[in-house]
Amino acid sequence: MTSRIPRDSRLRLVRPRPLAAAPQAINQRRPRRPAPRPPEGTPARSELARMARSGLAGAARVARWADSALGPGRGNATADGKATLSDATADQAARELGLTAATIRADWDTARLAGLIEVHGDSARPGWRLRAWNRDDSAVLRGWVALFDAWSLAHPEPAGQEPAAVAEVVSAMPQVLSFLQLSAGPVPVDQLLDLLEQRVTELRTERCEVPYGPRLEPGTEPAPDPTADTPLAPLLDWALHALASVGALTCGDGQATLTPLGNWAVWVKLEQICVAAQSPAGNIEQPAEDMLRGCAQLRPNAARAEYRAWLAARPVGSAVAELLGAARGEDALLRGLAFDALRVVGAPAEPDVRGVVDEPTLRPYALLWLAEHDGADPEDAHEALTRREATWLWVDTAAAVADHGEAPLLVRHLEAAVQFTVPALLEEVRAVGHPRTVQVLVALAAAHPDPALAKAVRRAAFQVHTGGS
Repeated sequence: MTSRIPRDSRLRLVRPRPLAAAPQAINQRRPRRPAPRPPEGTPARSELARMARSGLAGAARVARWADSALGPGRGNATADGKATLSDATADQAARELGLTAATIRADWDTARLAGLIEVHGDSARPGWRLRAWNRDDSAVLRGWVALFDAWSLAHPEPAGQEPAAVAEVVSAMPQVLSFLQLSAGPVPVDQLLDLLEQRVTELRTERCEVPYGPRLEPGTEPAPDPTADTPLAPLLDWALHALASVGALTCGDGQATLTPLGNWAVWVKLEQICVAAQSPAGNIEQPAEDMLRGCAQLRPNAARAEYRAWLAARPVGSAVAELLGAARGEDALLRGLAFDALRVVGAPAEPDVRGVVDEPTLRPYALLWLAEHDGADPEDAHEALTRREATWLWVDTAAAVADHGEAPLLVRHLEAAVQFTVPALLEEVRAVGHPRTVQVLVALAAAHPDPALAKAVRRAAFQVHTGGS
């Protein structure tokens, strides 16, 4: 006679991996594209890294000072015990480094944009790039590219400008930079202004193709576009000087020229765009949700390359907002993939990721992202989650697997649970209140080969569905 009592199947407790849900990648061998070579005359990476270290020397100096002088338990920390750049902190740094407070603040801002300093709420800490600054050329170049990507934040725009016009210029500058890169030499600013005006006109035309809001009554004049009469010459001048301030180009005698670093960075981004354009899905032109779906079946390295190319074609701020919008949808797979893409964004995404920590659906993903961003090993990042958050994430990941994966993968997903036994897992899954709990348990029961365990899971699904105990 077979026992009718469900067996207390022990789960093998494994160290959970970052639970960014994704089904098994299709094992496709795509033809390898020859490694692209940078334009002739581009310095070697070691020389580019030397240039970046030189340009960011002030930022690295302030970051090292903050690392040694600020922080909990340090004798010369700020009066409030927090590693923030208050007036007192700026004055202290200026005295100890022999600089002005204004220089300290400028270098501090540069260090933040380059990822040498990471600010978390009221406190700051050295970024991982600072630890690798003297030995890792890739870390240095990534830091400089992060600053390059944030050029519009490094130099305040002129006062009194229409915000929409500023946003249009920021969106149009990649085309201007591409033209500079392809020109391989000085370009008259007047020529760049013509190009900028053409691109902004295209952006405005694209924006007006789909009417938003209520339809106008016949005979009613549309409201004037506040950006239509905005002169772009002052904004181009601002953009060029902002890019010069981060070391991407030089301006003088009515001409602009990319520096070797700027030329290399623009080439890298153009190359990323070309890689994405060659993909069958054409992900670069897709909105975030479609791009993520197109990457779902790619191997991790290929998916990251697609993310980089997609990001390179968009302003960082709007790309991050679009990824988080996709993460808020009902598809748990897109949630995990969106945060994988945000890992490629890195430091510029931190304020937005920190801003969604209080959203229940995104909280576990955001906490894992922030833990890894703060330097935690991906294998240990789960320690940033409470037991309840880890269980909620387990259910969300299981929902992604149930929707997009295969039955054996769902069964193996049991090994990622933090609970030691199936009854403990079922009890906590029922209590966590995930909206997909019933569907996940039903799918797991249908997939599991152990009849007794499957029966216990089905009973738990029924109890969740009926609200029973």
